[in-house]
Amino acid sequence: MKKILVIDDEEWLREMIYLALKQKGFEVIEAANGAEGIEKARKELPDLILCDVNMEKVDGYLTLSSLRTEAPTASIPFILMTGLADNAGMRHGMELGADDYLPKPFTTDACALRRRECASEKSPDRAR
Repeated sequence: MKKILVIDDEEWLREMIYLALKQKGFEVIEAANGAEGIEKARKELPDLILCDVNMEKVDGYLTLSSLRTEAPTASIPFILMTGLADNAGMRHGMELGADDYLPKPFTTDACALRRRECASEKSPDRAR
């Protein structure tokens, strides 16, 4: 079973994503903010991280940057989620090492497709 960490400060959205992914057979871990997400990623070493961009204190970009600098978490596929997908923000996330962007709202099928694409496009040096 694949383990997915969902980091989002909006509880209702996190819960919806949790339920949808559980229904698809994934093990889901939740974090209410970037700092909590960083700690859970270090501890749980998930197969995929879905992270909101716009969060207070530790946003998605800082969360991504922090995890990319640590060997155990550097290769975990990381998808940024945002309701404000603009070209500059998307480019910034990709420069920091995001594997993909998922504009909100999204379907669980779109999420599953992004997950498969990230897994198949991982370069050998980022393989876990």
